[in-house]
Amino acid sequence: SVSPGSPLLLSLPLSRFLPCSSHGSPALLSPQAAMTKLAQWLCGLALLGSAWAALALAPPGLQPPAPLRQALLPLPVYLLVAFGCYSLATVGYRLATFNDCEEAAAELQEHIRAARADLRRRGLRL
Repeated sequence: SVSPGSPLLLSLPLSRFLPCSSHGSPALLSPQAAMTKLAQWLCGLALLGSAWAALALAPPGLQPPAPLRQALLPLPVYLLVAFGCYSLATVGYRLATFNDCEEAAAELQEHIRAARADLRRRGLRL
């Protein structure tokens, strides 16, 4: 077994243990073992939620001052409203700046015309 202070463990490059290495060496973690974006968000929310619960729902002897407590209690609602506003603004901006692909639309219309002609040739009426 390798102890934490052994020279073998210290001689291994740290990049071998990182899931995304910039040095081009293969990662030790498989894609299935990597944390998904949903899991990252849930872990972050759990961490923030537990910190909020520890501060806002502290036992009576360890409670923060009243002004801080009054600001902490509605904080999750404020953050949810702010996240909703950010999401709506992001969707609106992306819709407003959405690129039209006229070449791709023309190519798709040509494929549709070709498919209809092929179906008509095979005896299907549209």
